Amino acid sequence: MPVRSAKAQWDGTLKEGKGTMSLGSGAFQGAYSFNSRFESGTGTNPEELIGAAHAGCFSMALSAALGKAGFTPRRVSTSAGVHLEPVEGGFGITSIDLTTEADVPGIDNAKFQEIAEGAKKGCPVSKALAATKINLSAKLVSS
Repeated sequence: MPVRSAKAQWDGTLKEGKGTMSLGSGAFQGAYSFNSRFESGTGTNPEELIGAAHAGCFSMALSAALGKAGFTPRRVSTSAGVHLEPVEGGFGITSIDLTTEADVPGIDNAKFQEIAEGAKKGCPVSKALAATKINLSAKLVSS
């Protein structure tokens, strides 16, 4: 398996400085700052990128788990809300809210919820973030 990479550079002090983050694939490069991380300023932040990674990973994990259980999903759409809050000693990611909707013909809600919970636990990004509380809201929809 290939090693995935990303890089970041920060120039200046915490509050007045600025930085850039980029993915090794070249698919994304973005600016970040104190304001974009701790306030509502323009730019990205590490938590937003963690959210994107978690939403993408979970969507694929759920699709795979549904397929393994004999169901063929038409669509899995997931968003992730990453909570950065003051904690003892600084700031921490205290929880992540995964909200997913999936169009899966032929499955009942109870089975869907069971598979979604398993995907949450089995998703590699969820495993990497095991010290963080991960909340899942999974909704079965039809097109």
